[in-house]
Parts: sequence; structure tokens; C-alpha cells
Amino acid sequence: MYSGTNKKFTRTAAWRISAWGTLAFAVGALIVFLFLNKFVSREIQNRSDSWLSGEVEVLGEVAEHTPKGALYDRIVDEVAELATNEVPNDHKAGSDPNEAVFFLEAAPDRSLKLWVGKGDSAPFHAAIVASSIIPGKLADLDVAGYKIPYRVACIQIDDGSHVYLGLSERNDRRVLRRMRLFLIAICLSIVLLGFLLVFNSSRRMLMRVQKITETAAHIGQENLNSRVIVGANRDEIAHLASTLNHMLDRIESAVRQLHTITDSLAHDLRSPLMAIRGKLELALLAESEDARLEPMAAALEEIDKLSNFLTQSLDVAEANAEALRLRRETIDLNELVLSMVNLYEPSLVEHGIHLQMNSTSPIIIYADQALMHRMFANLLDNSIKHLPRNSTVHIDLQIENELCILRMYDDGPGFPIQIIDRIFEKSVKGETSTGSGLGLAFVEAVVRAHGGFIKANNLKGGACLTIEIPIQSRIA
Repeated sequence: MYSGTNKKFTRTAAWRISAWGTLAFAVGALIVFLFLNKFVSREIQNRSDSWLSGEVEVLGEVAEHTPKGALYDRIVDEVAELATNEVPNDHKAGSDPNEAVFFLEAAPDRSLKLWVGKGDSAPFHAAIVASSIIPGKLADLDVAGYKIPYRVACIQIDDGSHVYLGLSERNDRRVLRRMRLFLIAICLSIVLLGFLLVFNSSRRMLMRVQKITETAAHIGQENLNSRVIVGANRDEIAHLASTLNHMLDRIESAVRQLHTITDSLAHDLRSPLMAIRGKLELALLAESEDARLEPMAAALEEIDKLSNFLTQSLDVAEANAEALRLRRETIDLNELVLSMVNLYEPSLVEHGIHLQMNSTSPIIIYADQALMHRMFANLLDNSIKHLPRNSTVHIDLQIENELCILRMYDDGPGFPIQIIDRIFEKSVKGETSTGSGLGLAFVEAVVRAHGGFIKANNLKGGACLTIEIPIQSRIA
């Protein structure tokens, strides 16, 4: 049980992030440790070397200028002992400085001339004789019976004798050892603290991601109203949560639109299909060929209306779900409107409707040409269906502030006042209308899909539609 839990824990992203973060802390701490160790070691050795160099110069001058005689050994001995009391590094309380420092003077034939130090001089003298210490340069000296070497400075005086001053590296090593233990403790503390900080931060961050995952996992076909808590922090996780919520809003809207359109189609298709069925039954019951033609032609007309109704219903639903597919290209809106006016002119004349268009220069926009054709077809169809005879329709096209503005107004009865605020909603139509209530809903869907805006209002003598479409609406 414990082993499985531990294995599961080590597989978490928080553990992996913490492990890599701890490794980074450890590498950084190791680099700092090596740098400080080298720096402190060099500084301690430089301090000892400076002390040795200065003291050996003093002892050399004393040995050189002290008259040879009975008092020579005593004077030099006392000066050497005085020098040992000035050892640069700290000693243990109560310890004898002569245990760490020795003074040795060798004759020109390298025989022992003077010794000041703790213990027997023989191993020190033998080690110096066996070494190749150069005057003026410091060197490490290994002495038999002593585990820790001595740092030795040498100077030659005028009579050919050599003066040696040695300092045990015991104190230096003890200081370095304590410093290293202190640095190791600090580095381990930094690594441990780094691990805890990284693990806690990554765990808190990933717990927020886990909540997003759990929310997404619990969202089903019947449960689309769950949303992720964004939180007060405006960081990447909050942005992810906000994006997911926005995506869920779109999915919920699309599903709602799907349910709405399926319910609506099931209701709206019933009457046209029954009408088509009735006309086809009449054609089947007709005794002559001529009697069959009229109901069959009526059935075909109903099928065309039904096909157009289905197409517009789907387009409106896609537009409401922000999923209307556009095939954009550069088109001249002025030329497109003129072509639609010429196409509908016979029908307009037949219904006694006059049309005036005010536009001279080309108006280039980036839009879906097929949808624009269908949009203007719907607008002109509405004019034919709802305007009385001898009415006049005005179409003005102009450009203002990078917007193509189309105003279409007439001198008819205007929009019904009870529905003017909902005129662009699906299936909303006047009491006397014989349409499906999709015409203006489709127009609004096309305009919105192109990043535009549409407004409907009544003038003193008729209805007015104002459409604004960006000239360079290059929406991906």
C-alpha cells in the first residue's frame, strides 16, 4: 500500500518539477561551494605566506646583525620565540605556539646551527636537507612523524647560512574544515529549502490545473453549465481557465443552438411537408395529364421554399454559434448591388415598386460573395413581399471611416412597432407576414459574421435598415 502510494507520488509532475529544480539548486550550490572553498583557501594561504615572508625577513636580519658569540643563540632564540607568538591563525585555547611554528638556522654546509621549536629538531633538519627549498620562495615541507605538512619560508644571509621559518598547516586546515562543514550545511539547507519551495509552488499550480482537468472531465452532454474558477491571480493558469470557460460557453451555445434548430425544424417542417404530400396526392389522383401538372408544379415550388428555409435556418444557427463558414474574396459591393437590382427589377416593376440607388464609385470589401448575394436577395424579397404598390425603395452606398455603410429605406408602412426590437430574431415576423421569419435573421447573421453591424428603425414615412461592414474585415 505504501509502496504503491510512494510510486504514484514520484510520478506526479510536481515531483518531477521539484526534482529538476532541486538539481538546479544543488548544482548552483556546488558551484558556489567550490568557488568559496577555493577563494578562502587561497586567502588563508596568502595570509600565512605573507606572515612567513615578513617574519623570516626579520629573523634573517636579526641573525645577520647579531654578533657571533655567547649571546647569539640566546638573542636569536628569543626573537624566534617572539615570532611564534604572532602566528596569524587562531589557536586552541592554552596551546603552545611552538607546536605550530619552528625556526631553524643551517650553516653553509647545511649543518644545524640553531633550532627553536617543539620537539626534536632532527626530523625537521633532515626534511630540510632532503628538500630543495629555494630562498625567497615558499614551499610545503613533509616532516617524518607529522601527518600535516609545514609551510616553510627560507632566506639566505651574508655568511651563507640559511634561515628557515616553518608554519604548520594544521590551523589552516582546521579553519578550512570548519568552513567547509559550514558551507555544506548552508548548501544542504538551500537545496532543501529550494526543494520545498519548488514543490509547494508547483504543487499549488498543478492543483489548479487538476481542478481544470476535473471540471473538463465532469462536463457531459447534459452538464454543460460547469465552469472553472479563474481565481484572483492573472497568470497563465488563470488565462487557461478563462480560455476553457470561453470554449465551454461556445460549446454550450452551439449545443443550445443545435437543440433549438432541431426542435424548430421539427415544428416548421411539418406544415410544408404535409402541403407537399397533399399536392402530390392530388397529382396521383388526377385522371388527366394536365390535371397532374398544376399540383406537381405547386409541390416543386413548396420544395424550393423548403430548401431555402432549411439553408437559411442552418446558416442562422451557424452564425449564432459563431461557426458560419466564410469564403472571403475581394469584391466590389457597388457592382454586386447593381447586379442584384438588375436581377430583381422585373419582379419589382411587376409589383409596382420603384427603386432608386445612390452610389457611383466602386466600394471594395473583403467578403463572402455568395452570402452577400443571398443577403441582398433577402432584402429585396422582403421589399417585394411587404411593400404596397407604388412604393419607392432607396439604397444608399457610401464609405465612412473604413466602413462600408448601406442604408435601405422606403416609404411603406414601416416595421410593426411590437416586434421592431426583436426584428432580427429567428421566426419573429409581423401578424400579416406570410414568410418564415428568417429573412432579416439571416441578413443579421451574415453582417455579424463579416464583423459588421445592422440596425433597424422606422422613419416618419417608412422603414430603414442601416448596415455597416468593415472594408478590410479579414477575420480568420
